Amino acid sequence: MLAGKRILLGVTGSISAYKSALLVRLLVKAGADVQVVMTESAQTFITPLTLATLSKRPVLTQFVANAQTGEWTNHVELGLWADVLVVAPASAHTLARCANGLADDLLSAMYLSARCPVFFAPAMDLDMYQHPATTGNLARLRSFGNQIINAEYGELASGLVGEGRLAEPETIVQTLTAHFSRRPELVGRHILITAGPTQEPLDPVRYISNHSTGKMGYAIARAFALAGAQVTLVSGPTALPLPAPGVRRIDVRSAKDMFDATAAEFPGADLLILNAAVADYTPLHVADLKIKKKESEFALDLTRTTDIAATLGARKQPGQWLMGFALETDNEHANALDKLQRKHLDWIVLNSLRDTGAGFGYDTNKITVMDKAGQTHEFALKSKDAVAQDLLDLVARAMTAPSA
Repeated sequence: MLAGKRILLGVTGSISAYKSALLVRLLVKAGADVQVVMTESAQTFITPLTLATLSKRPVLTQFVANAQTGEWTNHVELGLWADVLVVAPASAHTLARCANGLADDLLSAMYLSARCPVFFAPAMDLDMYQHPATTGNLARLRSFGNQIINAEYGELASGLVGEGRLAEPETIVQTLTAHFSRRPELVGRHILITAGPTQEPLDPVRYISNHSTGKMGYAIARAFALAGAQVTLVSGPTALPLPAPGVRRIDVRSAKDMFDATAAEFPGADLLILNAAVADYTPLHVADLKIKKKESEFALDLTRTTDIAATLGARKQPGQWLMGFALETDNEHANALDKLQRKHLDWIVLNSLRDTGAGFGYDTNKITVMDKAGQTHEFALKSKDAVAQDLLDLVARAMTAPSA
C-alpha cells in the first residue's frame, strides 16, 4: 500500500532521531518515495548524509539552499507534492511551533502549506510529554485534523521510565499502511475470520492436528483490519502474533471450541471467512491418563465434528456473506464447487496441493475463487498478503454492488 506514495518525513531535535534512519529504510523498502526535511537541531543527533543515503534524495534543511545562486526550497511545492507528511520524531518545540502557526523554519512552513494528511509522532521525556503545554498542543493539532501516533511507554534517555518514547518505526509504517489501505465501503463492517489448525485431544499429552500455520487467515485479518473493518479472529493454536492493532482474537483449541466461538459471533457478522483447517473427526473418547505403549497395533474410534460452514451457511441471514476455503488434492474444481453449493457459501477459495508454493506453511499461495453467481476468478502465485488483498477486493466489490 505504500508503493509509489510520496512521503515527506520531518525529523526534529530529539535523541530518538536516530530511529529515523530505520524508518526511512522501511519506507523505501515498502516502495515509498521519501523526502526528508530536518530541523537544525535534528542535525546534532543524526547527519543529513545518513538520511540522504537511505532515502536516495538530498535532505532539505533550509529555505535558502544556495544564497549565491538564489537557489531556494519551495515549501509550498513540497506541501502539494506529498501524499502524507510525517513528523517523526516530533519534539515538544516542533509541536508548539506547528500548533501555534509559527513558520520560522522549513519544516513548520511546510506543515502550514501541506494539503495532505499529517501525522505527528511525539518523542520527549515523560514530564515534557505530560506537561499541560504539550498535551494542549497535541489536542490543538488534533483539532486541526492532524493524526497523532502516540508515544510509547518504556525507558527514556533520562533514565526515567514512562510514556515519551518515539513509536517504533515498524508501528509508524503500519499506521501509514493502514491509512492508505482504508476502504470506505468496509469501514465499520464486522468481519469474522477463522484461522489456523485445530487440535483434537487423545489424552492429556497427545492430540490429532494438521499442518496449518494460520498464515493465510492472519494475512486476511490484517488486510481487512487495515482497510478499516472491525475484525474478530477465531484462531486455532499458532505461533503468530496479532495480525494488526485492533483485531480481536479469540483463541480456541478443538473443532468444538472453534464452532462454539464462531457460532456465537456469527449473528453480528457481515462477513464470515472460514479459513481455518478444522478437523473433520475427533476421538470419540479422550483418555484421562496418558495412553501407554502396550500393543503392537492401536485403533482409535473417531466421530464427526460439526461442519461449521454447512451449519452456519444454513443460518445465514439476508445481508450476511460467507466465504469458505477448500484445500484439495484431486478433482479440485468439482469438489470445491460442490462445497460452495452444498454449504450455501457466497465464495469458495480453492487451493490445490498440486500447485508448487501453495498450501500449508508457505508464505505464498495460489488460489481460484468461485462464487455463487457462477463466476471463476483465477489468480497467480502471490504472497499471502497479496492474496488477502485480492480477496478483500472481491468482497468490497460485492458489498458495494447495487444488489448487495
